[in-house]
Amino acid sequence: MPLLSLEGLVVRYGEIEALHGVSISIEAGEVVTLLGANGAGKSTTLRAISGLLKPAGGDIQFEGKSIAALAPEAIVKLGIAHVPEGRRLFPGLTARENIMLGASNRGRVAKAQLVRESDEMFDLFPDIRPFADTLGWMLSGGQQQMVAVARGLMAKPRLLLLDEPSLGLAPVIVQKVFSIIAEIRRRGTTVLLVEQNARMALSVADRGYVLETGRLAVSGKPAELWSNDEVRAAYLGGRIEKAG
Repeated sequence: MPLLSLEGLVVRYGEIEALHGVSISIEAGEVVTLLGANGAGKSTTLRAISGLLKPAGGDIQFEGKSIAALAPEAIVKLGIAHVPEGRRLFPGLTARENIMLGASNRGRVAKAQLVRESDEMFDLFPDIRPFADTLGWMLSGGQQQMVAVARGLMAKPRLLLLDEPSLGLAPVIVQKVFSIIAEIRRRGTTVLLVEQNARMALSVADRGYVLETGRLAVSGKPAELWSNDEVRAAYLGGRIEKAG
């Protein structure tokens, strides 16, 4: 049984149909990436999974049980955490306070435990440890992204949804973010990654799905996608070196 499966998922914004019967599956322990151009439906897919959008058709199943009608709060409690595009930190809270807020789905947790767990996040993200007491609005874009991912991990999710984690970041920071994604996977968390940077996404993924205007265009393992010239030219930004 897949950890997560979308079965003929249809999502509409008013009269506009954004997803037209998308079906994908994710096994426990995988990193799976959703690729495609802007407007392809990648972020819409994540918002539907996390309950921010309600499907107009099809189903979303987590561990074999439908979650399509559940509220976002209930979905988080099942073990699905969503790190949205744009980071969305609380600017007046420190980096540590933003991270600790990620545990709010877990009920009453002692502050001492939250501090210990946030220290564990700083071990995973050493670049932001010196900024633990820095307000969110004072952090760089890369630091904010690391805090946002750490906040998602504080929910102790079984499935982490990451939406465009490299957006707007310098190349050296992008490398660090993707190294952390690989480490998250090694620690046992399943990841569904939406990403414009196809090369980086496929370098850490087990499988990829390519969406085109709300439909599943092609899927496969990273090597299969990179070795297909038509796929690479049409969906992955032209002739780019094969991911290492």
